[in-house]
Amino acid sequence: MSTVRGARERARIEVTAAIKDEAKKQLAAEGAAKLSLRAVARELGMASSALYRYFPSRDELLTALIVDAYDSVGEAAEAAHRTACADAATHLSRWVAVTCAVRDWALAHPHEYALLYGSPVPGYTAPQATVGPASRVGFALIAVVTDACRTDGLALPPLAGDLRAEAERMASELATGLPPEAVAPLIAAWSQLFGLISFEIFGQFNRVVEAREIFFRAAVTELARTVGLLGARNGSKGDQGPGSHG
Repeated sequence: MSTVRGARERARIEVTAAIKDEAKKQLAAEGAAKLSLRAVARELGMASSALYRYFPSRDELLTALIVDAYDSVGEAAEAAHRTACADAATHLSRWVAVTCAVRDWALAHPHEYALLYGSPVPGYTAPQATVGPASRVGFALIAVVTDACRTDGLALPPLAGDLRAEAERMASELATGLPPEAVAPLIAAWSQLFGLISFEIFGQFNRVVEAREIFFRAAVTELARTVGLLGARNGSKGDQGPGSHG
């Protein structure tokens, strides 16, 4: 790469980052529905025509922000799983570590969380490029349960007959290493995880839940039981998640 080309690439990366940073400020102040390329350009001292060379439309900028946010929360979940595995944590502790990492990320990035899991942005449809990043948290949870299935086994719940065909489809497409009996409750637990976090982020727990971290840990431990993690079933000491003293 030539020196000139390298300098141009670095400049483009820096300007792209500045555009995203300003867009995040607008998200925090006005919400995603009011995100404006012209307003971003104005705050950065750029001509609108110059900004369009980086993001031709508001939707492309939104997509970039969404992908970055999904990748960020996904990396937080994956890093928690890697650390728990390196520490030889129990499978329940790994589950709690991953779910707590997602909650911690959401509390630290509420506006980005709202972009991902809040009200849909009018007129915007997320493209296929967001699917992979959006799946990273789910796949981190699948990894925990798959590891447990390969080693300790799972206390599999019964599967309703009318759900079997759908559970088999989900297993074949999302988690080939797991039986359908584990996949159906795992997908339900994934959605309930974000329900818990959304209630906290968007204020539905106000005047309802005060000890929120304790409540969250208890709730995600119960979710672990529903997917068959053995420590959650038998309540054994030392398998209560990170920070437990037995």
